[in-house]
Amino acid sequence: MNEMTNRKKDSIQMLLASYPRKHPVLPESYQKIYEQHYKENRDGATRASAYARKFEGCVHKKIAKSARGGVQKTLEIGAGTLNQLNYERTEIYDIVEPFQMLFKNSANLKYVRNIYSDISEIKYEKYDRITSIACFEHVEDLPKMVRLTTRLLNKNGKLYIVIPNEGKLLWKLAYMATTGREFEKRYGLKYETMIRHEHINTADEIEKILKHYYKKVKVCFFGIGRTFSIFRYYECGLPRKREMKPVNKKQN
Repeated sequence: MNEMTNRKKDSIQMLLASYPRKHPVLPESYQKIYEQHYKENRDGATRASAYARKFEGCVHKKIAKSARGGVQKTLEIGAGTLNQLNYERTEIYDIVEPFQMLFKNSANLKYVRNIYSDISEIKYEKYDRITSIACFEHVEDLPKMVRLTTRLLNKNGKLYIVIPNEGKLLWKLAYMATTGREFEKRYGLKYETMIRHEHINTADEIEKILKHYYKKVKVCFFGIGRTFSIFRYYECGLPRKREMKPVNKKQN
């Protein structure tokens, strides 16, 4: 038992030591179309992305359920185009989103109280719930961000997130058959290069980090188990007391 526990500790320490990570540099041909593609993808402006947005409606509804029961104060990480606000309303709704072009023309902007470009900017707030959809796979210093969420929650507050099942076969087949096929036909470029630039954290890695910083982590799969699912939903409570900055072997 002790040997197994030590192996788990070594595994999480090695994972923490791999951060912060960097997004691979995109070739110039991808950089030229990056902003246009990113905005259209988040807006559901193309046929494939519109289909994906409809499918993701169940994801937004899953997160919205956590707003019921008198929850008053919410922070959404990676709010994008503010489309989560099509599914819920809370009395106080703050967001973290560095790309203002995504939400600047949104009709839902009037429901947002505070806008932050980075979670580290939030100093004196406490939230009943923190939510995020399809964001954690992009974050360069994921342990730091998850650790900060534990500081921003009220005593009984929870973190609710949905992530793509990055690193598993079904997720890859799903995006290559829809958005990926459309992207390659439209631009003549490999979609896998774009995904590898965007998604620098796998679903399994995200789960390990959540369990490192939270005592209670509930997972639900949009599919069958960890392998044959497209999305994962996590509900995290009871933060663990951890050091703010894990030992990072890259800096030694």
